[in-house]
Amino acid sequence: MPQIPAAFPAVSGRDEWLTARRKLLTREREVTHLRDAVNAERKRLPMVRVEKDYVFEGPDGELRLVDMFEGRSQLYIHHFMWIDAVDAGCPSCTVAGDLQFNEQSLAMLHGRDLSLACISRAPYASIARHRDSHKWTFPWYSSRDSDFTYDFHVTLDPARAPIEYNYMSLHELHDAGFTDDELRGDFPGASVFLRRGSDVFHTYSAYARGLDHASVGYPFLDLTPYGRREAWEDAPAGWPQDGAAEGVPRDVVCH
Repeated sequence: MPQIPAAFPAVSGRDEWLTARRKLLTREREVTHLRDAVNAERKRLPMVRVEKDYVFEGPDGELRLVDMFEGRSQLYIHHFMWIDAVDAGCPSCTVAGDLQFNEQSLAMLHGRDLSLACISRAPYASIARHRDSHKWTFPWYSSRDSDFTYDFHVTLDPARAPIEYNYMSLHELHDAGFTDDELRGDFPGASVFLRRGSDVFHTYSAYARGLDHASVGYPFLDLTPYGRREAWEDAPAGWPQDGAAEGVPRDVVCH
């Protein structure tokens, strides 16, 4: 259990709280309207034809990216991170597999013309073992150490491809405080593809904090006084101090 904090919000009467809550509601509505506008802009991004003929492995043998659509026009790929040291899936991705990629969720997506699949660079035998141990049924494929995870910048290895993550170059990542040792292995990411006949197009990829909306538990934690509890000092992360909001949550990555 995490330690019980010594810091608490200020105590007020109901009327004072309601005034502050209504003020915050105005800000929340601004965020909602901005999110709607950003979502609309995302839908209008241009798309890029996937030129490489990536070959994957699944329970029925070889398949290609177009096969993962399962006849639908849209495909969401969760880049399932793999930890080589233990030959197993990343804990955070594993939680997502347990809680998010269930049959009810997939049925809802399928009804809106969207297929979902996971892809890892691990051998398919390792994927199948991890999948079966959790009794999962969602589609999960091996990229068979092809260029796929490197081309979409969710596996970082300078011997395979120039380092880039979250649309930042190696130089920019160094400036952001990352070391070369930290920029190795698998990182969080998701990619979206659109099919037109047999042609596949890449429309969108997101990384790091760009995946917050889909992170297990975070949307609930963000509504609570103590939030994500990822940067404890002497007050909960995110509390306003000296007139400014301090405490920025860290990105969580697996190597």
